Amino acid sequence: MKALFIDCNQQLAPVWQRVIRPDDPPIAVNMMPFERGELPRVLDGYDICIDDHSYMPTGLVKQCAALRHIVFLGTGAASYMDVGELNELGVTVHTIKGYGDTAVAEHTIALMMACCRDIARMDRGIRGGSWAPQEGVQLRGKTLGIVGLGGIGQEVARIARGIGMEVVAWNRTPRLDAGPRLVDLDTLLAMSDVISLNLTLNDGTRGFLNADRIARLKPGLILVNTARGALIDEPALITALQSGRIRHAGLDVFHAEPLKPDHPLAQLDNVTLSAHAAFRTLEASMTLLRRAIDIVRRIVDEPQ
Repeated sequence: MKALFIDCNQQLAPVWQRVIRPDDPPIAVNMMPFERGELPRVLDGYDICIDDHSYMPTGLVKQCAALRHIVFLGTGAASYMDVGELNELGVTVHTIKGYGDTAVAEHTIALMMACCRDIARMDRGIRGGSWAPQEGVQLRGKTLGIVGLGGIGQEVARIARGIGMEVVAWNRTPRLDAGPRLVDLDTLLAMSDVISLNLTLNDGTRGFLNADRIARLKPGLILVNTARGALIDEPALITALQSGRIRHAGLDVFHAEPLKPDHPLAQLDNVTLSAHAAFRTLEASMTLLRRAIDIVRRIVDEPQ
């Protein structure tokens, strides 16, 4: 079976060279950018595709006659393809969990601190010739509400407790090993000074933070999302930021990526942005790519 890493980039290429082994199955590597409509040409003849956040529309995948497996680098394949439709086409989508829990949690805390102290706004101002100190929010003693208590949520809780925050959490399913105090969702929305979204995106969580739930947030909330952009009703988020109900948002993920510079979220001073980079540390990338290669190995070794 032929395999292609369809969208390797300059950042991942040296990591790939560090983790690939001589006895691994052959995997071709494409580093040339391509338009979305070129997907069938790029994947022509390949049975397996490793995908680092390239969109895989069902109509185009349908034209990839040989393709049977997509190994998505991460957990959020649903943001880039319709997994159910692809399964119906006979294309299995493989995702990778747990490779970067600490990396994402540390980025979550970094965004939280940047939001609370308006660091990005002051940085932009100073570079533009304006000296305007901003009054920040002190985190010690504040309540952090974690929505989604998987591996990343647990790591966020661990770090937040270390800086003196009170931590509460809500999870879609019961957790006997929760760690943080579990509360119902309405209680978490009303009592949290900061909320971190750490849910997986699926049909049950798409649009999870909708206008009704945003209206129940504690006024002046800090919101951090390093999970998936589609968890939030974007127009409702923008309205809440403009009104000040949400004091500041730290966003690493968006409905459409890359975020365009004229997007309303990019125009608001009370939004701190990063480029879907929460999981990108050397340690996490090495684990992620190694696991992807191991998945390819298992596929190749399966009896046909």
